[in-house]
Amino acid sequence: MTPTSTPPAVSAEIPRISRREALQWVMTASATLALMPNSLSAADSAAPVTAKPYGTDPLLNHTYKPGDLWPLTLSADQRLTVSALCDVVLPADDRSPSASSVGVPDFIDEWISAPYPNQLRDREIILNGLASLDADSKKRFNGSFAGLEAAQKTTLVDTLASAEKDKTEAAKPASFFTTFRDLTLTGFYTTPAGMKDIGFIGNMPLTRFPDPPREVLEKLGLV
Repeated sequence: MTPTSTPPAVSAEIPRISRREALQWVMTASATLALMPNSLSAADSAAPVTAKPYGTDPLLNHTYKPGDLWPLTLSADQRLTVSALCDVVLPADDRSPSASSVGVPDFIDEWISAPYPNQLRDREIILNGLASLDADSKKRFNGSFAGLEAAQKTTLVDTLASAEKDKTEAAKPASFFTTFRDLTLTGFYTTPAGMKDIGFIGNMPLTRFPDPPREVLEKLGLV
């Protein structure tokens, strides 16, 4: 199930999406991210989630307001960091808008706030990672990550990305970036802007059904 409404307009503020759209993203993403490894133990910085699940029959034709089903997690400062990091992962270009401008920070906040095992696991990873990223930012550049110059943000993210293959204790920051990147991509490419970017048509009526490209048939050994 994917969101069908028009993405929020780009503005100077971090955009919010409807709870229904975020729920649809959560259910779509759960299939994609279900097998992601658990890389961090319980963290002191992750407060317990006491919210109840929405059950097996949520009302998807109802427009939910933020907090109707469970409280969101991110503070204002954390949302700024998430928004800035989303846009390092997927900045705006001539093909599509930035991740933050189509509500990906809302998707991430919704995801890590949900009272389910995968989301609770990722909550620990994301909250610890955001704190570590801002601490490293202040140590190296004397400022929070969201307020850094683009080149400084890229330097910090390159450090995280370069450690992804590390299997030791030092891999924890890389685990954060891997998880964050996957959530950012999942959130973005389940929006109309993301689907347009990859040329996904979806459930569109067709007047004809063209054959698969010959190169695909050749690869499958069918011609």
